[in-house]
Amino acid sequence: MANDRFEKIYTQGILTTTEIWVDTETGVQYMWHHDGYAGGLTPLLDREGKPVISSVQK
Repeated sequence: MANDRFEKIYTQGILTTTEIWVDTETGVQYMWHHDGYAGGLTPLLDREGKPVISSVQK
């Protein structure tokens, strides 16, 4: 079964990478940053502290 819930919409870097992912069910955007053996995932927030939401297209 394929997991198509998340879609990568942006990537930058090779050894140190930053990616933007979208949850295709909710539209919430997440930033993933990876450097060496460490990495982190966080939702992108607007000025009011609310999650950035894309239009959901399936």
